[in-house]
Order: sequence, then C-alpha cells, then structure tokens
Amino acid sequence: MQETRLISKSLLRKNFSSIPSPSKPKWLKIKLPSEKTLDTKKIIKDQNLVTVCEEALCPNLSECWSKKHATFMILGDVCTRSCSFCNIQTGKPKIVDKSEPARVANAVKALNLNHVVITSVDRDDLNDGGAMHFYKTIQMIKKLSPKVSIEILTPDFRNKKNYLETISKCDISVFNHNLETVASLYKKVRPGANYFHSLSLLESIKKIKPNILTKSGIMLGLGENTDEIIELFKDLRSVDVDFITIGQYLRPSLKHFPVINYHDQSYFNSLKEIAINMDFKAVSSFPFARSSYKSENEYEVIKSLENI
Repeated sequence: MQETRLISKSLLRKNFSSIPSPSKPKWLKIKLPSEKTLDTKKIIKDQNLVTVCEEALCPNLSECWSKKHATFMILGDVCTRSCSFCNIQTGKPKIVDKSEPARVANAVKALNLNHVVITSVDRDDLNDGGAMHFYKTIQMIKKLSPKVSIEILTPDFRNKKNYLETISKCDISVFNHNLETVASLYKKVRPGANYFHSLSLLESIKKIKPNILTKSGIMLGLGENTDEIIELFKDLRSVDVDFITIGQYLRPSLKHFPVINYHDQSYFNSLKEIAINMDFKAVSSFPFARSSYKSENEYEVIKSLENI
C-alpha cells in the first residue's frame, strides 16, 4: 500500500539565483538534438515514458538518442527530494503507475537494446522507496528481452524497509548509486541524503551479491577540492565499487546551486589516473561524463576483463 505525505518545508529546494556562476568556457559546448533522435523520441512518446535524459537536461542526449540509447526514469517525474543541483521537479508524486513496467519493456524491445539503464526519482512517500517497482520493471524487461543486460541507478532508499531484499532479487548486471559529491557538501547539495548511508548501500549490495558490478558517479565544480575527491575515491574502493564516472556540474537554471568552477580535460585526466591507480576497473572522466553515458561500452570492457 502506498504511503503518502507532503514534502517537508525543510526539503524544499533553496533558491540560489542571487549567487552567480563563472562564464561557461567556449570549449564546453552541448550538441543540439538532430533529426536522428526522432525515432527514439517517438518510441518513448508512444509508450508514454519518462527519461532522465530529458528531465535532467543531459548534455549527451543528442548523441545517445541518435544511437537509440536512452535511460528510462520510472516512478514518475516528480521527486520527493530537493537536491540543489538537480533539474527534476520536487513535490508530491502521483500514485505509482502499475502499467509502467510493461511499457518500459516494450520500449527496450522496440529500441533493440543490448544494455539498458533504469533509474528513478526518490520516492520517500512509498514504504519501500519504490524497490518493488524496480523489480517488476526488470522482470518485464527480461520477459521480452531475455538477453539484455540491465543496469539500475537507484535512489538511496533511506529509512525504508526490505528494499535490500527486493533489489537483491533483481536480475541485474550493474548496480549504480551516485554519491554525487564529497561529504562536506551534502547539506548544501543533497539535503535529505547522507553520504555514509549511500556508501553503506553500495557496500550492502556487494555483500549480498558479490559477483555484481557496482558503480558510482560524482560531479565536479560544486566547491570540492582535490583532497576531498581523493578521499571519496578511497571511500568507494573501501566498499569495493568497481567503476566511477566523473563529470562537470552544469547549472540547470539560476535557481539551482551555482557552478563554483569549471575544470578542463587535463584535470579530469589527472583524476582518472589517480582512480585507475586505486584499482577501479573502469573510470569515465571528462566534462560531459554522466552515469549512463556509454554504459554499455564500460560494461563490455569489464566483462571482458572479468570473463563474466
């Protein structure tokens, strides 16, 4: 049964419009959507689905959709959290759509995907945080596309019951949960979340399913320093996370958390070298790196290394 509640005033997104960001570098240019994306857009629209590509204003949308790749966002388009970096709207979500798992499965089949990423909004209004809906969605995908590999990018399921048991039963190849930023910035950037709970989630899944690949991602440019980033790398390796994505934070609007600084590719390269030396199995580090960008390629690389 669904538990409903209004969003706490303390979790309403703070307005940062009075704080300016530095000018965006000329080399940081986003490709505009092309006609090649229309087929993907039609399939998504026909199935009445939501993608994080659109909702989060992903800079790689044009490239991914032109190749018929998309990251599906289940459980609606309204989040119960108010992360100050995120473009997804905050509020009281609608009742869970029980037909959604079948529609996602239909889209995966229509796109002829070999690897699919499923994510969701936070659903603090649900007793299990939406874990069972993930499970049902994965079941339907496997029913129509049994050979597809599935990666889930989950919320933190904070203060929820039985979510680990449900998620551990999912037939997935990759479990992804993003730390997003360093511990010192959580109160400003991820109110309602907890850095150490997120680490614990990644650790718990690995203990239950030792053979599963685990993944996490962070954004740069929020005010973190290099020492904090390296400490975050150490924390992820301490819970045996296999691969990491490192990308530049891009401010969705003036109301969102400001960009403190932009980093060029040389800085991303230096962080990649550090991460590789810490024995991450895969590292994606460049300004437009995002959790699900070229995720199939990363998974195939690790598969070949691990003989999965």
